Amino acid sequence: VILGPSGCGKSTLFNIISGLIKPDSGKILINNENLTGKTGRISYMQQKDLLLPSRRLLDNVSVPLVLKGMGPKEARTLASQYLPVFGLEEFAHHYPGQLSVGMRQRAALLRTYLFSSEFLLLDEPFASLDAISRRKMHLWLQEMQELFHSAILFITHDIDEALLLADRIYIFSARPARVKKEIEITPATDKAAIKADILALLD
Repeated sequence: VILGPSGCGKSTLFNIISGLIKPDSGKILINNENLTGKTGRISYMQQKDLLLPSRRLLDNVSVPLVLKGMGPKEARTLASQYLPVFGLEEFAHHYPGQLSVGMRQRAALLRTYLFSSEFLLLDEPFASLDAISRRKMHLWLQEMQELFHSAILFITHDIDEALLLADRIYIFSARPARVKKEIEITPATDKAAIKADILALLD
């Protein structure tokens, strides 16, 4: 998880990692493979769900498969197999405007997984949800992580969210961003003490 002040460059970092923009210097290495400037290997879910309002849910989540060269019918068939896993089976033929915010986020996450389930970048995916819905999505995301074993890099401004979801937290400074501290989270971690430490670092 990445924590840092607004405007420090967290989303820019995600744009670089995903290959949408090239860095001025340095490389993006994953498992010693240079992915700098390359798209297609890493999924990126931005803050807004970006669902297409004129397409039904099943067609929306099929988009990444079509972009990767799969035929529309085959893409819908494959995507439909994941709808029950993501709790969306009953909403396959709904339009985005007919879905709750939580269901839209699940649809956006499914679309992200279908693009690539190996590496995921999630940019404040639950920021627009109320506290109850956010808690449900936290539990659900943890279940999905256990199921798919994806590597996830997550941006949030919520320290409690970071402590709940992360196994490692990176604290960023203000622009120009640098890593002020790296914190490993284990079952034995004193989260109250870590939260106080993080608040001091972000002050």
